[in-house]
Amino acid sequence: MGLGIRSLLLVSALVGGAALATPLRPFTKAALTRQNPQRILVLGGDADRERIGLRLARQLELPLVVSGGTNPEYAQWLMEHEGLGKNEVRLDYRAQDTLGNFTSLVDELEGEGVEHVLLVTSEDHLPRAMIVGGIVAGSRGIRLTGVPVSCAERCRTESMGKRWGDGLRALAWVISGRDLKPWALRQWPELFSQP
Repeated sequence: MGLGIRSLLLVSALVGGAALATPLRPFTKAALTRQNPQRILVLGGDADRERIGLRLARQLELPLVVSGGTNPEYAQWLMEHEGLGKNEVRLDYRAQDTLGNFTSLVDELEGEGVEHVLLVTSEDHLPRAMIVGGIVAGSRGIRLTGVPVSCAERCRTESMGKRWGDGLRALAWVISGRDLKPWALRQWPELFSQP
């Protein structure tokens, strides 16, 4: 009888482990990849981020994607100033926020076979961006390596609530394929009102 219970527990553990491992497989792949960076992703919102990203792209000879960056005219001028052509930099203005920076691009990056991305953003934004991006990009097997850009006196430390709230939004997006924030805003507007 003891052998039967042990066998049942072993089979249950194997089945349970396999069921849990399947959804986690892309995250494991991302965490364990040894692939050198294949793209640079700059999260818009600051010209310094774009400048650093452009310099990195030139130095490392990697394609660059700028998500939600400065206006196209200024971005073009920066590209020319850094000696990069239009075919080396992709400007993408679909994102409205940090979650959108990743959700608007992650399937394209996966489709292009990208496994490792350098993520360029301000040092005060990097912790939240790594949480959100780690969840969204990780769900597609893509590893992120953060590249902080100094923000000096402009730095604004983001709250843990903001970081984890956006992390939960990212997790909800991975599970449902939708950003649930607009729905939550309609359901509970009082929770999102600014004092």
